[in-house]
Amino acid sequence: MLHTVNKSPFQNSSLENCLRVAQPGDVILLLEDGVYAASAGTAKSSLLEQAVKRHTVYAIEADLKARGLANLIKEVRVAGYGDFVDLVEQHPVHAWL
Repeated sequence: MLHTVNKSPFQNSSLENCLRVAQPGDVILLLEDGVYAASAGTAKSSLLEQAVKRHTVYAIEADLKARGLANLIKEVRVAGYGDFVDLVEQHPVHAWL
């Protein structure tokens, strides 16, 4: 399963809800304001630091750049839009809004 999260974890509980139901091996894709969750050293960093132990986590590169985010949790993979398309083709998708 591919879980997409597009809301900031600082303003919305989508990421927490996603992590509560995601199964080991599921893929999590952070996009739009969801990429804020990939930032290292924040009050919400522990959510993703735990998640990367059970899931592959991607963050959309263009969204990271648009928000000026560069200090990321080490295990978060940066993905382009082509990677996003590949992930959607490979997995059923659940969008967390």
